[in-house]
Amino acid sequence: MKRRTLIGGVAAAGAVVAGGIYRFTNLFVKHYPPTPYDDLLDRLTDREQAARLGAKAAGTFDVPGKAAALRASLQGQSLGATATADIAAGRLVEVDGWVLPQTVAWLSALAAKI
Repeated sequence: MKRRTLIGGVAAAGAVVAGGIYRFTNLFVKHYPPTPYDDLLDRLTDREQAARLGAKAAGTFDVPGKAAALRASLQGQSLGATATADIAAGRLVEVDGWVLPQTVAWLSALAAKI
């Protein structure tokens, strides 16, 4: 066996192990089970903290209806731009003493329901 072959094999095995650790553990990135609302929930930086906030939101939450409204409002825009537009338009919601843009509150409630 040549030294180059051995070094190449060790490098390939290391890459496979590193890829497996990245994909199948939560060591580097938190992986969530797939949902029909991943296109919306992927916009959240920390889904767990958003779910904790969304759990404190009062009232009923129609998941399919709100998800459709969120998709329409977020279409082609970032979450920050949409939240800024909500603030400018006065679409604010109070959740547990916090005054939030409507889009952020709805995304948090969606994360809590899923």
